[in-house]
Amino acid sequence: MKRGRLAFLTGTHVVNDLYQGAVPALLPFLTAERHYSYTAVSGIALAAGGLSSLAQPLFGLLVDRRHRGWLIPGGFLTAAGGLACAGLAGSYPLTWLCVALAGIGIAAYHPPATNEARAAGGQSQRAMSLFSVGGTLGASLAPALVTLVVGSFGLAGSWLLAVPALVTAALWAAQGPWLRHRGHTPAAPATARGTVAGGHRDDWRAFRRLAAATVAWSVPYVTVTSMLALHIHRDLNASTAVGATALTLLTLAGAAGTLLGGWLGDRYGRTVPIRAGYLLAVPALAALAFAPSAGVAVVAAALFGLTMFLPFASQVTLAQDYLPTRPGTAGGLTLGLAMSVGALAAPALGRLADAQGLRTVLALVLGVLLVALGCALRLRDRVLPTPAPAPAAATAAEPVSEPVSEPAAGPAGRGGRTSAAHGAGGPMGPL
Repeated sequence: MKRGRLAFLTGTHVVNDLYQGAVPALLPFLTAERHYSYTAVSGIALAAGGLSSLAQPLFGLLVDRRHRGWLIPGGFLTAAGGLACAGLAGSYPLTWLCVALAGIGIAAYHPPATNEARAAGGQSQRAMSLFSVGGTLGASLAPALVTLVVGSFGLAGSWLLAVPALVTAALWAAQGPWLRHRGHTPAAPATARGTVAGGHRDDWRAFRRLAAATVAWSVPYVTVTSMLALHIHRDLNASTAVGATALTLLTLAGAAGTLLGGWLGDRYGRTVPIRAGYLLAVPALAALAFAPSAGVAVVAAALFGLTMFLPFASQVTLAQDYLPTRPGTAGGLTLGLAMSVGALAAPALGRLADAQGLRTVLALVLGVLLVALGCALRLRDRVLPTPAPAPAAATAAEPVSEPVSEPAAGPAGRGGRTSAAHGAGGPMGPL
C-alpha cells in the first residue's frame, strides 16, 4: 500500500466533493439575490446532480480505454470554475450552464481517481473507505465554506470558492517532480487489471446484481436525507434545530460506517459488511419511519447512516473485481448512474408525500430497501489473484498495483483471511 499517495488522493477527493456539496448550499443565496422560483432552483439542482450522475459512466468508459490521470485535476478545476462562474453569471440560462459544467467536472474526477486510489491501496478495503470518507468530508464542509464566502461577500465573491481547487492543482503539478526526486514511482492504475487479473473475464451477471442493490440503496438514502428534517419537524413536532441535528448525525454516522465497513471487509471479507449493512439498515429505517418521538427518530437516523454506509467501500472494489477489465465503467455505473435513480425518484416521492404524508413515503422506501437486502444476500465475493512478485529491477521500473501477499503475519494470523485476498496486514510502503 502506498500510504502517502492514498492520502494525497483522499485530499483531492475532499476538494472535488466540496464543490458537489456547494451546489445545494449556494441555492438559498441564488434564491435570495436573484429571486429564483423553486422550480428554477430545482432545475439548477438537477443540472448539477443529474448530469453528473449520468456523465460519470461515460467518463468511466473513457478511462477504461486508456488511463487519463489528467482528468483528476481537470475534474475538480472544472467543478470549481463552473461553480464560481455560476455565482457571477447574470442570467438564469447561463447560471444553469455553469452549474451543469461543474457537475460534469465532478463526474470526470471520480473514475480515474477511484482507479488510482484502488491501485495505491491494493486489495485493502480500509484504503478505499478512507478515500470515500474524503468525499463525505468535502461535502460536509461545503455549506460552511459557502456561507462564509457568499454570506460575507455576496454572489460577486463566489470566485473565492475556486481557491481550494487552485491550491490543490498546484500541489498536483508539483507532486510529479517531487516524487521523481525522491525516487518513488506511482502505483499502476487499475486500468491494467485486465492483464493483472490473469485472464479473468467480466462477470456481468454478478455485477448486475450488485448494481441493482446499489440502485435500491440510493432511493431510500436520497429520500431520507431529503425528508428527514421535515419528518422530525412536521410529524414529530420538534424544532428545526433538532431536524438539522439529526441530518448532521446521519452524515457523520455515514462517514463512521464507511470506515468501519472497510475494516470489516479487510478482516472478514467484503460480503460481511455488505450483507450486515443492508440487514441492519432495515430495522433502523423502520424505527425512523414509525418513531413515536423526535428522540427516537434522531437515534434511528444515526443508526441508519451508520448501517447504510457499511457496504460502501466494499461495493466499489467488488464492482471493479466483477468487471476486472472495465474498472472505470464499474465505478461509474455503481456510483454514478445507480445513484442518479434516487435523485430522479425524489420528485415523484415528494408528490406522494404531499398527498399521503411523509410516513407513507418512508414506509414505501423501506420496501425498496428490502429489495436491496435481497440482492445483497445473493452477492458472492470475487477475489482476483495477486500477481507474482516481479524481479527487483523490473519492480523498480514497473510497479504493480496490487501488494504482494505476505506470510502468516497478515490478517490470517489475527483470525481474518489471508493478505493475498485482502491485502490488509502488511506494512505500508512509501509514497
